[in-house]
Amino acid sequence: MSKWDGKSKGTVLGYRIFVFLIQKMGIRSAYGLLYFVASYYFLFLKKSNSAIFYYFNQRLEYSRFKSKKMVFRSYYTFGQTIIDKISISAGMRNKFTYEFDGIDVLKNLLAAKKGGVLISAHVGNFEIAEHFLGDINLDFSINLVTTDLEHSAIKNYLESLAQKPTVKFIIIKDDLSHIFEINSALTNNELVCFTGDRYFEGTKSLSEKILGQEAHFPAGPFLIASRLQVPVVFVYVMKEPNLHYHLYAREATVKHRDEKALLKEYVQSVETILQKYPLQWFNYFDFWNQLKK
Repeated sequence: MSKWDGKSKGTVLGYRIFVFLIQKMGIRSAYGLLYFVASYYFLFLKKSNSAIFYYFNQRLEYSRFKSKKMVFRSYYTFGQTIIDKISISAGMRNKFTYEFDGIDVLKNLLAAKKGGVLISAHVGNFEIAEHFLGDINLDFSINLVTTDLEHSAIKNYLESLAQKPTVKFIIIKDDLSHIFEINSALTNNELVCFTGDRYFEGTKSLSEKILGQEAHFPAGPFLIASRLQVPVVFVYVMKEPNLHYHLYAREATVKHRDEKALLKEYVQSVETILQKYPLQWFNYFDFWNQLKK
């Protein structure tokens, strides 16, 4: 797709197959099936192939041969994060190990009882953060700001697997009533989470260079976060070998009503993560709007 349409690939049936495999044969057996799924994507999804190839070849400046290999590995890694998310949601949290980098930032945020804004990206596996953050404070609550399109049947199915879901959804609405929900959550010392790297064409956006090329970002997260006068933290949950995850938390420097400065700091933060985890950039669309040129 040349623009992100708010929807993800896959069906509930496909997820059910993987859940069955995970429960009957284990997580690593499900990883084995991924070779076939990743091969299908690599061979037949030409638009997403072009988009992720551009990322490796033009933005990270890998050779054409290496970029081709990385496209396949990207699909495979993305599939692993989905299997991990399913496994953890289904009660297999103890199969994974994890570490925190910046845990004090999150502890201080919760202790201040002002609420807080988390801004993540479609890198790594942020959707499992709730299961790790629970080890810091069992009473916390995350509110994920999303759209109707993102809150899909697949998400509903995954929620049904969760033993103790702590994520609540704030749906973006045309009448802006979601702003009141965000304020209410923060007043209750809850965390409000945005992803800052995808916008719908036709909605308000901000532009900034990322990996050396100008791109558009949704204005909403940065406008809201720079006006609420609450702590803002960039958070990423990155997959590592052997069923291990690494959670990064970095407190942002927020100048009141300066959304551009906040966006610039966010982009630098994402770039730092991608330097270490280049395979975990999961935006399979024409992010830089370059492929038609």
